[in-house]
Amino acid sequence: MKWYEMVIFFGIVFILYGLINFYILRRGFKLVPVEYRTVFLVVSIFIASSYLLGRVFESFIPSFLSSTLIWIGSFWIAFMFYFFISLIFVDLFKLVNHFTPFFPPYMIKNPEKVKQLVALCVMIFVTTAVVGGYINARSINVIDYKIYIHKKAGNLKSLNIVMASDIHLGTVLGKSFMEKIADKINSLNPEIVLFAGDIIDEDIAPVLKDNMGTAIEKIKSKYGTYAITGNHEYIGGVEAACDYLSRHGINVLRDSIAEIDNSFYIIGREDLSINRFSHKHRKELKTLIDSIDSSKPLILMDHQPFKLNEAFENKIDLQLSGHTHNGQLWPLNYLISKIYELGWGYRVNGITHYYVSCGVGGWGPPIRTGSVPEIVNIKLIFDEENKHRD
Repeated sequence: MKWYEMVIFFGIVFILYGLINFYILRRGFKLVPVEYRTVFLVVSIFIASSYLLGRVFESFIPSFLSSTLIWIGSFWIAFMFYFFISLIFVDLFKLVNHFTPFFPPYMIKNPEKVKQLVALCVMIFVTTAVVGGYINARSINVIDYKIYIHKKAGNLKSLNIVMASDIHLGTVLGKSFMEKIADKINSLNPEIVLFAGDIIDEDIAPVLKDNMGTAIEKIKSKYGTYAITGNHEYIGGVEAACDYLSRHGINVLRDSIAEIDNSFYIIGREDLSINRFSHKHRKELKTLIDSIDSSKPLILMDHQPFKLNEAFENKIDLQLSGHTHNGQLWPLNYLISKIYELGWGYRVNGITHYYVSCGVGGWGPPIRTGSVPEIVNIKLIFDEENKHRD
């Protein structure tokens, strides 16, 4: 990414973030007694800026201070999001009432009491959403699928795959979370483990500091663990991230292919971010698979689920993706369903099966209200003779 592109991008992000916070804090400021308004303003500005400050400090020296600031800021992002939605909803009601009055007389005669009641309702809703989302984000759901692939896979009759995406290891989701994921994966007795991008969140410094690779190394399977790059590996420094993962037992496929047991192929594409961050271009899928034996099962990992038809056109048997988080925070999951052809879940098109995971971790706030964190357990049945079965 060129310097001026970065300046423009982050400039827009900071302006929007600042305006949203101003909108929220301005409303809250009016509800605070006059004698406490200065304290409210100072504390509010500190909380609103804590995530950015924590990331800046972390980029130099990861410490207790940077971690604390990031944790505070991460939770504030979720609070901010739901305060913003709630206040927009309240203001829309007020706007409609302005043109078509429908508020009962009690509300008109007691504006201050109504403000306090509305503020209390908003606070209850937002707190419930954030606390409930935090509890939800700590659970891991296992999604099971049985998929028939109508090809011969050497001597294999079936393959037990465990797939996960979007772990986002870093300050917020750390070593203990990775150990929980490893234990869950191992309990499924996988024959192969596939990570569809965004294993590391952004800066690799907290991953190194807490030696999270030892938790990754706990994952065991017959054929090993394979991964691809995601956009967050590029944001934080793709070479350092891939080197770290490789040193801890993960085979990172970067526009490359692994033939497993002379029976099937794992195809790993570079993330689309390669163009933005390195000004290189990833290989076309057709070029990537041109020299392999397509009579064997082809399993493709591509982090961002764009242009799904490419897999169908190139006779891929199974594509695994992530990236979307299914919005992570409700109601963004509805927006995701409009942006992506497949924002979450399973789909089949001809011989090509797709699964887009909502992820097991998350970016920013450790909150999930739009979906449950998931690990996907896919049992492939190689059934060349019964091609009529689905």
